[in-house]
Amino acid sequence: MSGLIINDNITSVAAYNNLDATNNSLQMAVSKLSSGLNIQNAADNPAGYVEGQLLQEQANGYGQAISNAQDAVSVLQTAQGALNQEASVLQTMNTLATAAANGGTQDASQLAAGQAEFASLQAELDQISGSTSYGSKALLDGTYSAQTFQVGPYNQATLGVAATGAGAIKIDTVADAQAAMTAVQAAITTVAGIAAGVGATQNQVQAIASNLTTAQQNIQSAHASLVDVNVAQETAVYTSQNILEQAGVSVLAQSNQLPSLALKLLQ
Repeated sequence: MSGLIINDNITSVAAYNNLDATNNSLQMAVSKLSSGLNIQNAADNPAGYVEGQLLQEQANGYGQAISNAQDAVSVLQTAQGALNQEASVLQTMNTLATAAANGGTQDASQLAAGQAEFASLQAELDQISGSTSYGSKALLDGTYSAQTFQVGPYNQATLGVAATGAGAIKIDTVADAQAAMTAVQAAITTVAGIAAGVGATQNQVQAIASNLTTAQQNIQSAHASLVDVNVAQETAVYTSQNILEQAGVSVLAQSNQLPSLALKLLQ
């Protein structure tokens, strides 16, 4: 229908509808640019929103798993440091026991002096075994068994540490010294084996942590590509819609004047 009419200004209605659509697009562009997000809620992109939540879940899980792995490494390093100290003490005890077992050269005073030092080292060994802990968890007294480290959304590492020590032994006689040599050397083997297990677990956890870091970076990149706004692209949309809005306001204003033009025909 063409011509000038008074009751229904179809041109104005069409201009208003176009302006309303432009304003909605402009508001969406402003919202995206101000929030930095291309998907702010499920209404923006239902499928993309679900995928974004899953990616965020994975990224968060990887982040906490990396933190867990770092804590696990701290536990393992604590145990490893104590085991190194124990190994050093046991090596000295073995040297003292071997010297005391050499009965052809040891007199009573030498055996007594060696026993005093040996007993002091035993006390030190017991102190290390009893006091080495991470928080409230004792690590070397035999209670730290089948412990689980959650070092990934789906990965776990387990560790158990047997009790360390050399038992109640002495070297105040040649016979005792010979028996002590056997006991201390067995303890050295035990501590070395435990240390090897701790070291292997530490290497495992550190390798997993490295893989987790790479995976987290990739997941975060995928999440950003999906959810974050493309600023350059959205700025172009904003500029275009802003111009259209200004043009729409001008056209609507002119369209609203059409009925008054029709009235001039009656004059």
